[in-house]
This record gives sequence, structure tokens and C-alpha cells, in this order.
Amino acid sequence: MTENQLLAVLSQRSHGRITAFMPDQWPAIDAVINRRQRLLLVQRTGWGKSLVYFGATIALRAQGAGPTLLISPLIALMRDQQLAAEGLGLRAASINSENGDEWDDVSAALGRNEVDILFLSPEKLANDDFMRERLMPHLGAVRLFVVDEAHCISDWGHDFRPDYQRIRRLLTGLLPANVAVLATTATANDRVVEDVQQQLGQGTMVLRGPLSRDSLRLQAVNMPSSAERFAWLADTLPTLPGNGIIYTLTTKSADRLAAWLRSRGLAVEAYHSRIEEEEGAEKGTARRTLEARLRANELKALISTSALGMGFDKPDLAFVIHFQAAQSIIQYYQQVGRAGRALDSAYGILLCGDDDEQIVKSFIDNAFPPHEDVIQVLTALEEAEGGLKVSELKRLVDLPEGRIKHILKLMAIRDQAPIFKDRTKWHRSPHPYEPDHQTMETVLATRRHEWARMKEYVRTPDCRMRFLVTELDDHTAADCGRCASCRGENLLDMSVDPRTVQEAVRWVRGHGFEILEPRKVWPSCNPFPQYGWEGKIRTPLETGRALSVWGDPGWAKLVKEGKKAGRFDDELVDACADFISQRWKPEPAPLWVTCIPSLRCPELVPDFARRLADKLGLTFSAALTKIKDTPPQKTMQNSWHQARNLDGAFEVVEGAVLEGPVLLVDDIADSAWSLTVGGVLLRDAGVEAVHPLVLALAKSASPD
Repeated sequence: MTENQLLAVLSQRSHGRITAFMPDQWPAIDAVINRRQRLLLVQRTGWGKSLVYFGATIALRAQGAGPTLLISPLIALMRDQQLAAEGLGLRAASINSENGDEWDDVSAALGRNEVDILFLSPEKLANDDFMRERLMPHLGAVRLFVVDEAHCISDWGHDFRPDYQRIRRLLTGLLPANVAVLATTATANDRVVEDVQQQLGQGTMVLRGPLSRDSLRLQAVNMPSSAERFAWLADTLPTLPGNGIIYTLTTKSADRLAAWLRSRGLAVEAYHSRIEEEEGAEKGTARRTLEARLRANELKALISTSALGMGFDKPDLAFVIHFQAAQSIIQYYQQVGRAGRALDSAYGILLCGDDDEQIVKSFIDNAFPPHEDVIQVLTALEEAEGGLKVSELKRLVDLPEGRIKHILKLMAIRDQAPIFKDRTKWHRSPHPYEPDHQTMETVLATRRHEWARMKEYVRTPDCRMRFLVTELDDHTAADCGRCASCRGENLLDMSVDPRTVQEAVRWVRGHGFEILEPRKVWPSCNPFPQYGWEGKIRTPLETGRALSVWGDPGWAKLVKEGKKAGRFDDELVDACADFISQRWKPEPAPLWVTCIPSLRCPELVPDFARRLADKLGLTFSAALTKIKDTPPQKTMQNSWHQARNLDGAFEVVEGAVLEGPVLLVDDIADSAWSLTVGGVLLRDAGVEAVHPLVLALAKSASPD
């Protein structure tokens, strides 16, 4: 098919919207459809990379070729791509973790040649049953294989995803030899490009274009205090045109910032990978609803982690603001590139705070699991007969479930993998394990360098757009003339109203954070032989609260000082009493107060709980006692070991359980298992309702 022939088809299908190609779009399509070339396409965000693979699919299908298979990294992106494909008359389907009930229908449609393009999440490539039963029967018909956001293939890339490395196995052994291969990205420097070329195979051609974005107006400001950033956003957001995205590094930051801005009357919502489980929604429903509301301009902004990034398409986004700095220049370029695709001008504002360094350092340090953790997992598998499920591994190795799964995934994608999966169980293979220390150290050093360059972006007096694209090895850009550096002045008023800062601090102090939703079941492989608990918890606790989150700009500083001094300040007593009576108002109302006992600091929490009971006009009773010393919960790394650590640790004091609902107090919730065990003992002793309250929720406190 010629360029003019394809343009005629695209013009008709787009109702006249597409009448010409951008520079390099036709050469890319031509390389794919007419020469069956393996091509890596590196073009700026908003350039139109999707038109290349949609146009190539239309042309190939018109020639009688089989379907296109496209690997897409995010479900939000996949939804956008599918809608765009259908808008061009393509019969599109997707397979991902949210639509398992559709897989059979999609597979049947593929068999009838009724699918033009199939979107597939890379994680599905790791599912041997899925590959064998649903995908492999159709691979022989595929004539175009697309890898979107191809930097994810590379362990140098900012979004390294181990499952992407399974693509090499598809290309070398499962797909037809004459299949055309197209990989696309906007965020790859020379090093990542070279790595992706090696993964895609010999002869991969690279087509690169200029990366500068004419519509973006960039500024970066060091604003150390999170309370200052809260205040600036509350005062500035109403003055900005249109709507946009505010990026955070963590889900907790997204939730907290969204709640604060809503309290100021702004239409914002948090968006991250955990909103479905928090809201109890059907998988994917909550995120789809939020995306639709932003597109319909019903929201001023989504407060999002990187879960809303690659490929999210709202061409008229007027701003992207970073509440915390991105981890690297290429991640920042990809995220800020959501803005201004169909606008003459859009803001890209980066706020850099004191907490950024610690968060990013944690991400970097945890990129690869420690060697001793890998050995623990491999040893457990080697000693097991018949393999192990992840739940069984948690009992045998004291590691977080997320780290265990990460180890399994990294080991499974290696050449001559030392492990393999059969149905639900993992097994040790005959292949030896040799750690690649050099590669890991090189990758970690690279990520530390990338973070250093991100900090330099904040400090640089030079043109910010030129700084960004030069870091991506595009040396064609001149000074943009639009950023704060080029103009020599702030694009927006960056002053912070001290009154709003104080309001933000008061809000954080008075907001109150939910503790983890009470546990409903005990861990499998019974960790409580002494208590005899297993299966479903018969008498679960009420949903509890935490006055603060460790390290937040509200009460956490006083909590930390109290832990160090051995006594919590009366101001915390007043704050808890006010929070309970004025904002929380637990039902049924507690009639007495008790606490989680400790052998290390026997008076710290009881002293606080007594003063709180007096303030509330309630009776304090030490209804629980600790009868054996245990290591701190924070030293246990997964829920099974956290629970087992407390087996037989507490017991109810005879005659100390009072009538009515109780407020169960502790200082810090690391795993929430101490509260769960103590609370269940109280429920079993006849207490009708147990309301947990802690002074601070540890940042690590989350179910694994």
C-alpha cells in the first residue's frame, strides 16, 4: 500500500481528521508494512506514534495479513489505545488482569479472524497456562508485533518491567519469522536505545525525531516543606486554566493531598494502583471512572502516582504539576508530556521537597532484592518436595510477599532460569544461580546518576526544555524561550501564604488517617498454634484510626519526640480527645479505654492511655498483659511472621475487662497485628466492639 492509498483510508475512517502524516510517520509505516523491518521509533510525547501502528495494521489487514499483537504496559493506556483503534474502524480487543471474563470470547474471535489488533499486558507473558492455552494457538497468524513504551524492555529504562524481557523469547521462538516488529517510546536515551535494540534482535533500525515540546512552559521550584506545597497548591490550583494531573511519588501522598484539596473545595481525586481495593470496587472500575471524569472536565485534577502516565491521552490537559520530584529526567519528561498536546500553552511545574530524597533512595535501593534474600527463596524451593505456593514461601522465608514475588519474577526471566512455575506452585530447576553483581551495580549506579541529574534540573539556570531533551540525547534543541529560566521570571506566583500553611498543618493534624482495614482472616499455614486461631476471624475489630502518619507535617514530630523522651506530650492527648469526640465519633461509642502492653517500654503507652481516658471522661483498665518478650514487629517482614511473632504473646487480665465497647490504644502501628491479636482476645473475652487508635501509622504499615 502506498502513502496516498493509506491516507485516503485514514481520512475516510477519521471523518477527515487525518489528511497528512507527520514527518517520519510514513517512513515508519513503510518500513513495517512493505519491508517487514524491525523498527524502534523514538519520538516525542504527542507526536503520534499510535498512528504508525494503527495505520500499519489497517494496511496489513487490507492485504489479507493476520492481526497485530501489541504489548502495552498499563491498563489505563490499554483502554485509551483500544478506544483510539476502534475510532479508526479497527476491531480491537484486550487481555489484561481486569477482564478475565472476556478471555474466552477474545480467543474465539481471534480464531475466527475477527480481531484486527489485540492489546496484551506484559504480565500475561509470564502466565504459562495462558500462553499455552489461549495465546500460542494464534501466534502463527500474527503479522505485526508492537511493543509500546519499549523503554520498559530495558533494565536501564526508568520503568524497567521484568516481564518485558520475555518479549525476546517471543521474537526468537514463537512468532513467525517474517513478522514485522515495531517498538515505540518517547523516553529513551542512547544507552536505553542500544539495550532495546539488542533485545529486539539484529538489524533493528532506529528512527528518532526531535523531542522538544513547543507548548510546554516549564518551571522547577525547591519548596522543602510539604505543608508549603499543600498551601501553594490550594491557593494556586483555582487560578490555573483547564484541568490537569498532579503527580506524587507514593499512594499515601496522593491520598493525603487529594483529601486536603477537596477540603478546600477543589474537585480532585486520588488515582493509584490501590484505589480499587480501598473502595471495594470491581477491578478497574474506579480507575476507569476517574479517567472518564477527568476527560469530561468534571475534575480540576487527578492526584496520581505513576499509575496514570504512559499513553494517557487527554490532548487539552492544561497543566502537569509534580508535588514531589520524579525519579529521573526520562520519567519526568514522560509525565510532564501528558500536558499541552493540543494546546498552544500548558504548564509543567515541578516542586521539589525535603522528603523526595528519602523516597527515591528507597526506590533505588529496592530495585534488586538482596543476594541473601534470593538465596533464602531458592533454598526453600530446593528443599521442598512438589514445589511451593507463594503463601507457603511466606511461612518459610521471612520476606515481604511483594519481595518474594519480585524475586520469583526476576529469577524466572533469566536465561537458564533457576526456577520454574507449574500451575500455582514454584519449583527449583536444575540450573545453577549465579548473581550478576556487575550488572546490578551498574544499573543502581545509573539510577543514582539519573536522580542526581533530576536534582540538577531543579537547580539549573539554563533552559529547562533544552536540559530535558539533551539528557535524552537529543542535541537538536535550542533554548525554548518559554520556560522560567529563558524568561528570567516565574511563570506563576510561587509565593506561599503563611496563613494557608498554618491551615494545612492544622488540617493534617485534625484529619485523622484510617489504620489498615481490620484483618478478616488469619494467614494461611496457621501461625497461631498456641492460640488455635486459623481461617476467618470470628469477631473482627472495628475500623480504627491513626492520628498521624510517621513523618507527616502534622502530629508526627510530637509523636517522634515523645517516643524518644519516654512520655507523650499533653498536646497529643488533647488532639486525640478532640479527634475522637469531634471528628471520628466511633459507633458504638467506647465506654472505657485499654492499651497494647509492652515489656520494653512498660509505661509509655499506658500512661498516655490513662490521660486520654481522663480527658474523655472514661475509665482506663489494663485489660491486656504481655507474657513473653518478642522481637519488634517492624523487624518481621511479612504477615505470616508478624502474626507468628505474637502467638501466645498477650493474654487477658482476669477481672480487668469492663462492660461495653472499648478504645484500644497503641503508639505506632507497624503491621497492625498487635492491635489485631489484642483486639481479638478482647472480643473473645466478651467485649462487644473494639475501636483501635494509634498515634502514628508507620509508612511501612500495609498488608502484604
